[in-house]
Amino acid sequence: MAAQPRPYSASPSAPDRVPDVVVIGAGVCGLGIAWRLAQRGLAVAVLDRGAVGAGASHVAGGMLAACAEAEPGEEDLVRLGRHAQALWPGFAAELEAATGLPIGVRSEGTLVVALTADDRARLVHHLAFQQGLGLPLDWLPAAEVRRREPHLAAGLAGAVFSPEDHQVEPRALVAALAAATVQAGVTLRPHTEVAAVEVENGRAAGVRLADGTVLPAGAVVLAAGAWSRGIEGLPPAARPPVRPIKGQVVTLRMDPSAPLLTHVLWAPGCYLVPRADGRLVVGATVEEKGFDTAITAGGVLSLLDAAWRVLPGIEDLPIVETTVGHRPGSRDDAPILGPSAVPGLVYATGHHRNGILLAPVTADAIARLVAGEGIDPAIAAFGMERFAARAVAA
Repeated sequence: MAAQPRPYSASPSAPDRVPDVVVIGAGVCGLGIAWRLAQRGLAVAVLDRGAVGAGASHVAGGMLAACAEAEPGEEDLVRLGRHAQALWPGFAAELEAATGLPIGVRSEGTLVVALTADDRARLVHHLAFQQGLGLPLDWLPAAEVRRREPHLAAGLAGAVFSPEDHQVEPRALVAALAAATVQAGVTLRPHTEVAAVEVENGRAAGVRLADGTVLPAGAVVLAAGAWSRGIEGLPPAARPPVRPIKGQVVTLRMDPSAPLLTHVLWAPGCYLVPRADGRLVVGATVEEKGFDTAITAGGVLSLLDAAWRVLPGIEDLPIVETTVGHRPGSRDDAPILGPSAVPGLVYATGHHRNGILLAPVTADAIARLVAGEGIDPAIAAFGMERFAARAVAA
């Protein structure tokens, strides 16, 4: 679906230049798409209701975990995640070279820890499924796990090790993507709420802002995360079935010269992500509470208790931040990527817990589609039409 550039006489930097493409949402996916579109010579404006990257991207753990998180019934998503993992080294190198900003990629890998014999049995059973998909995961006995991470709880039962599931620092990633987009000529407009997609003669023709201003464009990309369904102006069948899934996160402070943890760690009830500067991110609750933003005692308690059971030394660490985010969850918890029933409107939403992982493939595939280069086979299984097909089959 090619964007139709509109004629204009202003210079590329002029504020009244009509964009070829409006991207709704300035998270990592929206920014990545804008960057790739600008590299193709299109004039792009990115609008966000809040600050740049202040949504789910700000709270994300940053785990590039296509292997450790693979679940039965999600084989298409696993393939997409593995494709994204293959793109990440080049994407990161290009972004850092373009901006001079580090994005905190770390490659120690991920441990999924079993604390009890029951945990071990469950993980070993699940490991057989994952290895059946050809994923590079291995079982480590308890002694080897403790050798790699000596501060873990005594008596643990072992762990699954995923050497190719790495991490990136999402806030650094947002900063670098924002810099890259501006450098490429993209117009960033934070604190600019989009009320509706403007549809003229059956085609998306721009957006209407909350203050009533209409911004025309040749194409619109809906990358508004958990807020995507709330954008008006579309027929009911074209509004993506995306809901907010609340997640509370607690960040602790380790001594960066002697960190308690170096690997990304999954344990019963939580994950722990160590940052290079000493922060330890503990997340995340999964709550169906709409856009509720409350930090609750129960949420913090459940995270800290689960983290303490696997890493007892956290009891001496200061809490430096508590945060709430809203994952964009679709009906099947997989992303919605591709054209809509409204010509000129493209979806890039519903990434749930995989927005950071899928950022490179989302950016490449959606930019390719909007620029008229066709649908990338990598995203073919994730179109909006799958929901209608399932409804008919049911």
